Amino acid sequence: MEVCVVPEKHNEFFHFSLNKDKLRKARRREGRYLLRTNLIGCNPAEMWQFYIQLTYVEEAFKNLKGDLAIRPVHHQKQGRIESHIFVAFMAYALHVTLRQRLYRLAQGLTPRSVIEKLSTVQMLDIHLPTTDGRRVIMSRYTQPEPDVQILLKQLQLNFPSQPSPRMALKDGVTEQNVVKTF
Repeated sequence: MEVCVVPEKHNEFFHFSLNKDKLRKARRREGRYLLRTNLIGCNPAEMWQFYIQLTYVEEAFKNLKGDLAIRPVHHQKQGRIESHIFVAFMAYALHVTLRQRLYRLAQGLTPRSVIEKLSTVQMLDIHLPTTDGRRVIMSRYTQPEPDVQILLKQLQLNFPSQPSPRMALKDGVTEQNVVKTF
C-alpha cells in the first residue's frame, strides 16, 4: 500500500492509493499453511493428521511442565520412577478431562485459569485436644468465594461433604471416624 501525505496551506489531508497487484497476491496467500515432510507417497490429509497429533503431544509436554508443574525429578529406584510417571500421567489425564469439560460447558476458559481460581479453596486440619490427651482432627475445606461458586455451578461440579472427624491417639496414630457422642 502506498501512502502519500500532501500538506496544504493550513490544513493537512491524507491521501492514499492501493497497490492492487500486491494486495491480490497477499490475499491469495492468506489462510494457507505449508507443511513439509520427508515422507514420500503419503496422503496429504493423513500427513496433516500426523502434524495435528504432534501438536497435541507438544501441548501435553507444555502442560506437564507449565500448568501442572511436573518437573524432572531424579529418582534412583525403579518403583519411584514408575510412580512419578503414573502421577504425571494421571495429572495430564485430569487436565485433558477438564479441558473437554470447559469446551462443553464454559468455552473461553482455560484449564490454567480454572486451576488458578480453584486454588483459592484450601483444605485445613483443625486439631482439638481432649481431656484424656487425645486429639480430635477435623479436616475442612474453606468456603469458596462467590466467583468460585459461580464457576463450580457453570461446570456442574460440587464439593463433597465435609469429611467426618477422626481421633488421634497419644502416639500419633489416627482412628477413622471414632468420635463417640455417648
